[in-house]
Amino acid sequence: MGKIIKYFALAILALSFLLPFIIMALGSFKEMQYALLDPLFWIPEDPTLSNYTYLIGNGLFVRWIFNSVVITIIPVFSQMIFCAILGYIFAKKQFPGREVIFWVFMAVIMIPQQLLIIPKYIMFADFGWINTYWALIIPELWGIMGVFLVRQFLQSIPNDLEEAARIDGANDIKVFFKVILPLSIPVVATVGTFSFISNWNDLFQPLIYMTREEMFPVTVGLASILGKEGNFGIEMAGSTLSFIPTFLIFLFFQRYFTEGIQMSGLK
Repeated sequence: MGKIIKYFALAILALSFLLPFIIMALGSFKEMQYALLDPLFWIPEDPTLSNYTYLIGNGLFVRWIFNSVVITIIPVFSQMIFCAILGYIFAKKQFPGREVIFWVFMAVIMIPQQLLIIPKYIMFADFGWINTYWALIIPELWGIMGVFLVRQFLQSIPNDLEEAARIDGANDIKVFFKVILPLSIPVVATVGTFSFISNWNDLFQPLIYMTREEMFPVTVGLASILGKEGNFGIEMAGSTLSFIPTFLIFLFFQRYFTEGIQMSGLK
């Protein structure tokens, strides 16, 4: 009886987390202009694909998806590379000021990005980066949290492996690519997953730096659709299409993601 009560409580909890996604998915098949007061307004009586055909047939939505892909994929690969290299340096290399530099990096995380948005906007405007991909790609080429995760992960790897490779004549580059990097796949995949979800779902920065409609990523584009048309069904269809890539990425890297989190010390 105790197990039955436990699983029933867990099922209710899981359903409460899934309910927003269920509303989003079912609401995307309903043709409706505004959300009604009926608590079950999102259940379609006559399911239709018109919301999806409207979005896919809209050239701007396709452009928004392309913009999101560009500003997400490049930072994902760059963060995986740079965070792996920097994490290895901070975890295994000895040099003056190593700990000070690392913890200064960590202290930067404490600064809310909203405080920096005005000076960053002025700087990017001087560079001519407003309404360009550069404003969203360059600052995300590497991430401090990713460096932290890789460093914590690599500190759990014995130094004997590195020393054995050096005895066999391997230099720093070979040690990193032949020994360290293969062992770091779980945490590197975790960094990539975090980066993908963060950049794909980011609304705040694109809303500031992108003022032309054709440069919107999908998050800003969906917000603009809701503001102009107020169509609940179309908004839910767009949200569903936007959610699919993040769901697939997490599903694909779930095993590495869980292992990377456990072995990097974030338990």
